[in-house]
Amino acid sequence: MVKSLLALLLTMVLQLVQVDAAAADDRNQVFLEQRFSNWPEWTLPAPLPRPRGRQDLIYPSWFDGTWEVRSEQLDRQGESQNGDDPLLHQARFRLNQRGDLVGDRVFNARSVGDALLGTQLLSVEQDPDQVNRQLARLKGDLMLETTVIGRKESDPRERSVFFSDELALQVVHGPAAPRISRIETLTRYERCGAAICADQRQVSHDGPGLESEVSLEGRSSRFQLTLTPLQLDPAGSDAPPTDHAIETTTAVEGDR
Repeated sequence: MVKSLLALLLTMVLQLVQVDAAAADDRNQVFLEQRFSNWPEWTLPAPLPRPRGRQDLIYPSWFDGTWEVRSEQLDRQGESQNGDDPLLHQARFRLNQRGDLVGDRVFNARSVGDALLGTQLLSVEQDPDQVNRQLARLKGDLMLETTVIGRKESDPRERSVFFSDELALQVVHGPAAPRISRIETLTRYERCGAAICADQRQVSHDGPGLESEVSLEGRSSRFQLTLTPLQLDPAGSDAPPTDHAIETTTAVEGDR
């Protein structure tokens, strides 16, 4: 009798936990959809939970593989800005040692760095204890320190539409005083046949306690991303990405 009551109580507790988790996922989805619609009127960064040191951004299973990414800048109405060539690079998403699908940071960093910065970027170092912190060394005795200090995403297990919202603290170190900024990037992904389509919205804020001289419109950006699947699988790339520090040359962190 006692065992039966304990089993019943345990079942009820587990059901309550599942209900609470589902409700939290729904609240996240509503928050992200509303935040997405409110862009570019982001006068302040969103109150996003700070990720733990080894807590990575987990993607839906349909991101698995290697992709060619086409990134095109849009105006506030979503129209293409004439004269701006799209940025082309590759991205890869693979299972990590925990069985979660995450961005292959080294591969993606190398690809984005070559496409965006070329020889201006000398190297990128990843913090061995913080998957969300990277140091990029640039020409001119400059170093860019980037740390994800806030993150919220929709449930990657269920929906065909996936939202991710990240707040990054960036500090440029150099001969002069450090320059501090916070960049919030909210992206809406959805499946488009075999491809993935994304609408990415971004606002740059000054560091805490600082006031920007640039208008909110001038600090807002919008991009259209198209991820087309590739069959590329370089030799020796079958091992899952690790959580350890890896230094790359001519690269930037592409999926953080």
